[in-house]
Amino acid sequence: MKRLALIFLLAISAAFGCDAQSFSLYEAIPLDDGDTLYVAPSLPPAYCYPPLRFRNRKAEKFYWRTVRDVKKCLPYAKVVGKTLNQADVDLARLKTEKERKAYLDKLEKEIKRKYEPVLWDMSYSQGKMLIKLINRETNFTSYELLRVYRGKVNAMFWQGVARIFRANLKDEYDGSDKDRITERVINLVEAGQL
Repeated sequence: MKRLALIFLLAISAAFGCDAQSFSLYEAIPLDDGDTLYVAPSLPPAYCYPPLRFRNRKAEKFYWRTVRDVKKCLPYAKVVGKTLNQADVDLARLKTEKERKAYLDKLEKEIKRKYEPVLWDMSYSQGKMLIKLINRETNFTSYELLRVYRGKVNAMFWQGVARIFRANLKDEYDGSDKDRITERVINLVEAGQL
């Protein structure tokens, strides 16, 4: 089998005018002293989970709804994590409280302009998933983030609104126990296997 693959690669390289010297599975990195370092390409992790056996139709619907929700919400949770990291760096550089407040107001307006239409299109279950994924990405609950960046009164108000709709901004992500199916889906989506 290896011999057949080698013959195939040589035939392809001959067909496209490549010589054997220029064809390599390794990436060449030139060094300062004129030498060259060959590095093998890194491959993304591949996850191998046992096949799922659903107890009933309801469990199967739950799984596929989780897949749908993770695929929609995970990119936005990652954006929240990156934005918070960048905001923390920027806020640390600002000297006065007035500059920090102006920065946060500008950032809030930009985020609302960019992401508010997307958030209004999310379903109830996707909103709950986003709350958990934000906790997974930032290690802070949505309530804690609101309290830090918008104040305690604002955080309590939005927690009250969330509770009216049977959601909770204080929900925490637990990938090893109650959210293990979600963690499995996240791993498979990030690896491109789902």
